[in-house]
Amino acid sequence: MKQIFSTISFIFCCALFTNTPVFAQAKAAPNTFTNPVISGFYPDPSITRVGEDYYLATSSFEWFPAVPIFHSKDLVNWQKISYAVSEPSYLPELADIDPNRGIYAPTLRYHDGLFYLITTCVRCGDNFYVTAEDPRGPWSKPIWVQGDRGIDPDLFWDDDGKVYYTGTGILDKSQAPWKNANGIWTQEIDLKTGKLLGKKTQLTFGHAAQAHYTEGPHIYKIDGKYLLMVAEGGTGSSHAVSVFRADKVTGPYEPFQNNPVMTHRNMGWGAFIHTTGHADLVQTQNGDWWAVMLAKRNFKGKTMLARETYLTPVQFQKGWPIFNPGKARVLEIDKRPKLPWSPLAQPQARDEFKSSQLNMEFNFLRIPTEAWYKTGNGKLALDLRPETGRDNKANPSMVVRRIKDLAYQAQTKLDFSTNKGNEKAGLVIYRNKDNWYEFVKTSDSLDVRFWRKGKLTQVASTAFKAKQVVLKVESNSDLKLTFSYGQDEHNLSVLADEVNADATSDNIALGFNGPYVGMYATSSGSQSNNQAKFDWFEYRAKDNVGQTMAAR
Repeated sequence: MKQIFSTISFIFCCALFTNTPVFAQAKAAPNTFTNPVISGFYPDPSITRVGEDYYLATSSFEWFPAVPIFHSKDLVNWQKISYAVSEPSYLPELADIDPNRGIYAPTLRYHDGLFYLITTCVRCGDNFYVTAEDPRGPWSKPIWVQGDRGIDPDLFWDDDGKVYYTGTGILDKSQAPWKNANGIWTQEIDLKTGKLLGKKTQLTFGHAAQAHYTEGPHIYKIDGKYLLMVAEGGTGSSHAVSVFRADKVTGPYEPFQNNPVMTHRNMGWGAFIHTTGHADLVQTQNGDWWAVMLAKRNFKGKTMLARETYLTPVQFQKGWPIFNPGKARVLEIDKRPKLPWSPLAQPQARDEFKSSQLNMEFNFLRIPTEAWYKTGNGKLALDLRPETGRDNKANPSMVVRRIKDLAYQAQTKLDFSTNKGNEKAGLVIYRNKDNWYEFVKTSDSLDVRFWRKGKLTQVASTAFKAKQVVLKVESNSDLKLTFSYGQDEHNLSVLADEVNADATSDNIALGFNGPYVGMYATSSGSQSNNQAKFDWFEYRAKDNVGQTMAAR
């Protein structure tokens, strides 16, 4: 097992250096930017600034490598540079978790030459933090926080050198102010050991009466006052950001009477940007304040791309943060920060698997516990294994990437043959075990089918014997999928079209994670020595101009 972990570790550690930032050729800087600034399944953003560089982390739940780290110079253009947990042996518990568990919301901070990322592995060890001198890695082994439960931890360094851990929960259940209340508390922490010191102090149960799911705390010291910012209402239609202020880090904290400082809960069910919340603040080198937060987009009544990362301006007025003054909401198009415009070169749409390390965009469902794939020399080879996308707590032979666009196309060239009815390989659009699509080659056919709320729908099938085939899926702004195939990518035949795409939407799949698309192979419960080989994989957005307008 150690040898297997070592092999996979080498692959991921090397992969951290395959996506170095590349800046695009200089063009005239725009006056505005478009939200989300990081599209697709990238929720619970946390941000920190070091000099003129900005770094951001998001949650990843059951997906691995875990906790993507981004870099930006202008708060708008973000480049993925690493993962905070990319060494399988550092967090083996992530191999055996339920859907929508695993790595929850992180906090990313920088102090005295070191980056700290603290987060929660839900049902796989609770709260831990990792450190790095360079956010591109390597990141340290997890240091587990001793004696805590809860989610969404925060770290705050006070002026006297003490470090405070802030967590979620109610210290004395008899003091709960209402049914289903949650709360925020703080305690000093020793960052060398992870040991909590002294006594815990309850800071708040939330601002609004009957508030549910008070979580996502962050503490800042601004103009001599301690500011506590939290999420309330749950990460759904009631999501909101509230703030509190105190003279001491341990409180007592006074709520802002104008809370919540950010919410779209009052904009109605049809709002295009909705579910705004779980924010983090950053001050630019120019003294301006901005907030990142999660939100969702509404496409014809469906949330197709899960929770994404958004940006909005903040001003401090009379000591309190005012989110987007005069507008009081997160805008799709807003005036961009007064920072040097730093666009990034567009990544190559097609990966031809020439490298011995996987592209950083690719993820696995849970941590691989064996070396079941190999890339390089123009091929990605996946071993056919018993695990399937329908299995709970499994790590199937699946290499996928986040879907970042409502309208996109994904295609691959597959080299695979079998005479066994249980073996298949091809493309998947995946959300969780009960909500996903497969477009696969079997022993004698090409099949399209999908699961929606656990119910299987057979869409289309055609006889097919050739060893090689190009498989293509297209998603359009009308929330429909088209599946095409052929031996020549420029001469494809449609196998199925007008297929409802909503099985992987938030509305149907529920939960905290998001949709992926990529390559898959399985022997469906039986042992196999067979392999599926992929010559290339391509993901490309389709005509993004006017996309959101057409899709509302």
